Amino acid sequence: MRTVAIFALLLAGCAPVPQPDAVVAPVTAVVQARAETDPVDSLDDAADDPAIWRNPADPAASLIVATDKRAGIHLYDLNGKRLGFTPSARLNNVDLRDRVTIGGVPAILVAASDRADVAAAKMALFRLDAVTRRLLPLASVPVGPGEAYGMCLWRRARDGALFGFVVMKDGRIDQMAFDLSGAAPTARRVRSLKLGTQSEGCVADDRTGRLYVSEEDVGLWSFDAEPDAPVTPRPLGRVDGVTLFADAEGMALAPRGRTGGYLIVSSQGDNAYALYRLPDMRFAGRFRIGDGRVDATSETDGIDLVTGDFGPDYPGGLLVVQDGDNAPATQNFKLTAWADVLAALRLR
Repeated sequence: MRTVAIFALLLAGCAPVPQPDAVVAPVTAVVQARAETDPVDSLDDAADDPAIWRNPADPAASLIVATDKRAGIHLYDLNGKRLGFTPSARLNNVDLRDRVTIGGVPAILVAASDRADVAAAKMALFRLDAVTRRLLPLASVPVGPGEAYGMCLWRRARDGALFGFVVMKDGRIDQMAFDLSGAAPTARRVRSLKLGTQSEGCVADDRTGRLYVSEEDVGLWSFDAEPDAPVTPRPLGRVDGVTLFADAEGMALAPRGRTGGYLIVSSQGDNAYALYRLPDMRFAGRFRIGDGRVDATSETDGIDLVTGDFGPDYPGGLLVVQDGDNAPATQNFKLTAWADVLAALRLR
């Protein structure tokens, strides 16, 4: 008994022993946005998702397309000035691809998920005129039953075929194959994928043919983007309350080389962003956008990132994120230099 008592006293004086599976919370770096867009006109939860077009001839003249899910779709320059607005009832997520041909004419195609009818999903299609800096409506394409939520495009590397992925609010993902031969694009559903619960954010890697989707309260998944590939999702990072906090929202890619780079995900629950290395999806770090030249971001929904030269303010790439609280003004989008993020996380 005396031996047991002494052993108990020794244990009482020891520091707690970490559990083998304990997760150490990573340091969250802080960067500052360099600019912000004009706020959207709608009140409350309205601004949602951006898409970036990089002007190869004049990078500083690049453009940002972004949705107000209560009113329509905006066009901004890199100073954040609103250049135009196209009314449309309930556009949610948006993506674009340049260097496509529509009806035999070179074009920049913009596609947005249209949730105006919660029982019948559609894609709203636009042509971005880089010369006049206008968004021109092209078509409204039916997708299938359900409420359209997420939206991303994929251009297949081997033949340039264009596909759209529309993420329904219940976790179903419809893959649409575009036909751009006519003046008004059309699309047909080629397969459906499924996650278990509410999902929204998605991004497709044109290089590798991988589709990444965020299931808001669960985590991250990937699929083979080929329309004849198996429909079983591959689990990636999870919502663990340490590296990624619910809701897992917008997703973007920073490609490097043939398969490398980073996947960036909005960790909405703690106003941060998580990075994962490609192609193995190892966690690489996390950051916040804090107060500085413009205010901090919070509760971010959609994000987009394009690497490359965007002029003197964004020489290594541009990250645009939705800001859920832009008080006293309505919501807007913040512009951050990708080089600032890499420097803050000591990545390259």
